[in-house]
Amino acid sequence: MSRELIVSIAQKARRSSRTLMNLSSTQKNDALINMARALRNSADYLQAENTKDLKMAERNNLSAAMIDRLTLSEGVIESMARALEEIADLPDPVGKITGMIKRPNGLLVGRMRIPIGVVGIIYESRPNVTADTAGLCLKSGNAVMLRGGSEAISSNTAIVEVLKQALEQSGIDPDVIGFIPVTDRQAVLDMLTLEDYIDLIIPRGGESLIRTVVKNSMIPVLKHYKGVCHIFVDKDADLEKAYPICMNSKVQRPGVCNALETLLVDAPVAAAFLPEMIRMFQDSGVEIRGCERTRSIVGGIKAATKDDWYEEFLDLILAVRVVDGLHEAIDHIETYGSNHTESIITENYTRAMEFLRLVDSSTVLVNASTRFSDGGQFGLGAEVGISTSKIHAYGPMGIEDLTIQKFICFGDGQIRQ
Repeated sequence: MSRELIVSIAQKARRSSRTLMNLSSTQKNDALINMARALRNSADYLQAENTKDLKMAERNNLSAAMIDRLTLSEGVIESMARALEEIADLPDPVGKITGMIKRPNGLLVGRMRIPIGVVGIIYESRPNVTADTAGLCLKSGNAVMLRGGSEAISSNTAIVEVLKQALEQSGIDPDVIGFIPVTDRQAVLDMLTLEDYIDLIIPRGGESLIRTVVKNSMIPVLKHYKGVCHIFVDKDADLEKAYPICMNSKVQRPGVCNALETLLVDAPVAAAFLPEMIRMFQDSGVEIRGCERTRSIVGGIKAATKDDWYEEFLDLILAVRVVDGLHEAIDHIETYGSNHTESIITENYTRAMEFLRLVDSSTVLVNASTRFSDGGQFGLGAEVGISTSKIHAYGPMGIEDLTIQKFICFGDGQIRQ
């Protein structure tokens, strides 16, 4: 029965996606504003439903990081509403024509941005993803198929209900938001076979979920497995900048994929930098796991193992390594990283630019926290996900990444010779 339900939801999403093609930017923007207003007006209802999920999470002994992601505070609901308003303010990419050239025979050839069609989102914990992805898909002209985790079923159901009502009041087919209310694992596997109805799958969650999706999907998958993010403190770093950047990257919200997991420190500044930096981390409850050179500078630190360099801790745990220069830092990132986010702290322009060129991650920063690797922070409005797959999108994905380009041609009777 659950497969029949999922197929029905996907069919409705596919049919409704056709109606989005005729919507103007104004119609989509008005609907997004109405959706934002509806979330604010329904805050009490959303929090009441969220409380059901939080109580279940406590009974199931979910981690503090998972509960943090799951919680719909007043601030989270307001940020969801603001994200929809920000999406409404962004330029509409649909219909944009680029690269128009005139061929020798007079034929005009260019490209036009079009929606992908139906985008399937499979995600865990964060109920704000429900509103963010629905808004991004609407603005980019796509229908969306949502399958959230069982730990957020009450919250997600409530958010979808509120958003669908706002769409209907805006004169838009509410089936453009498809929501799968089935929480068992088979629902995901069934969804991944619906290549006739769903055009792209974007999984958001832990590595095990994403690998399961990739292994079983008959539909193209845009993914990132994990966020093993690095900061390299170069020998020419301004250490007064480095302290708060490193602290913010690790401590502000350790349970997210753009949090710092490994700190690399250039040997010439290690003795000056590490004692104070590690003290600051430890005062904030961070467990340090250091290489031998780190432990020779600061005593009482747990030894890092090779597995720690690969680890996405998602917790107040940090691996620290002293390296000999820029290229050893880059080699470490290449060996142990996940193509997510890396940052260099330096006042040396040449090394900063070399780091930008040679580090093969989807986001690379200079003198800034890894926590900025986020669609909202990059001006994309909300983000539908982060891609570390080198296909049509790389890094945080916004509206334009939910469109593709087709060729368009204007002729005046030309025929091929």
